[in-house]
Amino acid sequence: MGEWLPSPRRGSAEGGKTNVLMFIVYILYSDNFNRFYVGHTKNIAQRLKDHNRGNVRSTKAYVPWRVVYTEKYVTKSDAFCREMEIKSYKSGEAFRKLLQK
Repeated sequence: MGEWLPSPRRGSAEGGKTNVLMFIVYILYSDNFNRFYVGHTKNIAQRLKDHNRGNVRSTKAYVPWRVVYTEKYVTKSDAFCREMEIKSYKSGEAFRKLLQK
């Protein structure tokens, strides 16, 4: 699983801040269906459980899921913006490069 921490100007917890509640942008992969899902959350463990229990309408047909990539952000808005950015190149070369980190 890759992990990327953005620069401080993009909302990172780096830069001297400690004990900051993080928002996590994540990519899930379904081995059974060769599908990816991109989202963001405060609690990645609980969110993965939600996906695998079928509690998320857009992913319930493709369970089980596993986390293949995460990035951490301080603000929800930064996490959401990054989620949208990743979704914009979901199947392209940029997406494949992201997963190789």
